[in-house]
Amino acid sequence: MSQSLSKLFIHIIFHIKKSRTKIRKEDQEELYAYMGAIIRDKDSIPILINGVEDHIHILCVMSKNIALSKLVEEIKRHSSRWIKTKGSYYSNFAWQAGYGGFSVSSSLHDITKRYIANQEEHHKKMSFEEEYLMFLKQYGIDYKEEYLWQD
Repeated sequence: MSQSLSKLFIHIIFHIKKSRTKIRKEDQEELYAYMGAIIRDKDSIPILINGVEDHIHILCVMSKNIALSKLVEEIKRHSSRWIKTKGSYYSNFAWQAGYGGFSVSSSLHDITKRYIANQEEHHKKMSFEEEYLMFLKQYGIDYKEEYLWQD
């Protein structure tokens, strides 16, 4: 083949450092738009970004030219710097070091999109920790729970 072609839907989840500043509701939309711009800058396509005060969900089409770890690193690094420009409230803001990255089949694209869109409602019933463990179990990912929640 003379071309390299791909369409990789990825669901990314990451959390703020537990002892740090939460994301204010009034800043969420602008933060998500900024993250979308970072994703586009990395030749990827943001489909939906949403979350609640302490974590973010991103559904995107990932470029074939970037590793998932590098894409997440860029999103976190630039968004953390950006949010600190929003005032002294965010002076101690930081993301946790880890993240979850999950492949999404084309057949589950719409279900995943609805799931991400309904984060606020969803988290009235389930904590972030319960949600994240659910994803790890659904995807059959081995983990050590004592390392999941460290700052």
